[in-house]
Amino acid sequence: MLNNIGLPGLLLIAVVVLVLFGRGKISGLMGEVGKGITAFKKGVDDGKQEIEDSLADAKDVTPEDEKDKV
Repeated sequence: MLNNIGLPGLLLIAVVVLVLFGRGKISGLMGEVGKGITAFKKGVDDGKQEIEDSLADAKDVTPEDEKDKV
């Protein structure tokens, strides 16, 4: 069903949404979406950095006789 929308259908949906909500609300909503995406990316980067830091601090506790078996 969604494969048959096409450009005229998308334009009609955009006009209806613009009429219903107005330009101010839509721009405010898009601003909030942008802030949410930015916060999500920052959280992912912070998580990656935390994992990398914890891996850098890890030390090998394998007994010496077990290291030779690999």
